[in-house]
Amino acid sequence: MTLAKRIIPCLDIKNGRTVKGVNFVNLRDAGDPVEFGKAYSEQGADELVFLDITATLEKRKTLSELAKKVASNLNIPFTIGGGISSIKDAETLLESGADKISINSAAYRNPSLIDEIAKRFGSQFLVIAIDAKKMENDWIVHLSGGKIPTSTTLLDWSREVTQRGAGEILFTSMNHDGTKGGFACEIMAKVSQSVSIPIIASGGAGSSEDFYDVFTKGKADAGLAASIFHFGEIGIADLKGYLKEKGISVRI
Repeated sequence: MTLAKRIIPCLDIKNGRTVKGVNFVNLRDAGDPVEFGKAYSEQGADELVFLDITATLEKRKTLSELAKKVASNLNIPFTIGGGISSIKDAETLLESGADKISINSAAYRNPSLIDEIAKRFGSQFLVIAIDAKKMENDWIVHLSGGKIPTSTTLLDWSREVTQRGAGEILFTSMNHDGTKGGFACEIMAKVSQSVSIPIIASGGAGSSEDFYDVFTKGKADAGLAASIFHFGEIGIADLKGYLKEKGISVRI
């Protein structure tokens, strides 16, 4: 049986508002996350991701109160990320209504955190977000909202987080983020084929065709996008209808 591909709107939050930028910079206001979350839930999104994008950079915790408000308006799975660096943080977010948490920089700086959270709450609760950028000949993992390059390649880190107990990988191509020129399908397929857990593709969605490509050429299990949904460029029901017509298994 083929698992249905998931369509996931992403709410990037800064100072309590939904924002969107290009290549991780030039953020502009897109609206109220509580309203967005409710609307996406009603429009047929499969899940919702809520990322407090400056939490790690500004050394502050995810806005758990806002998370509670978003969660109370949803009837779909809900992932929260941003500034999570301990079991206690994970517990707080679980209590705030999160079905899953997303960890990025903290997981890289303290890989044993992946093992601990997976052991305590189960792998299904843990999404490892990886921001990577193509630099010369390889894809390099970046931290702190894409501002700090590491010496680790995307494929090596993807394999390690899988072995440590991550339930899913949310891979964002920094080269494609906000450009609406399509997902990084070639490297996405390599990541997908090198690990045994689901891959959520992020960065570059601009059309329904881009989602078709990332599910077929990119071998992704889910497609995540922000601005095309926030600014009404593509409707979730329309996108799912298109994908179904093209033979992609989606929940209608």
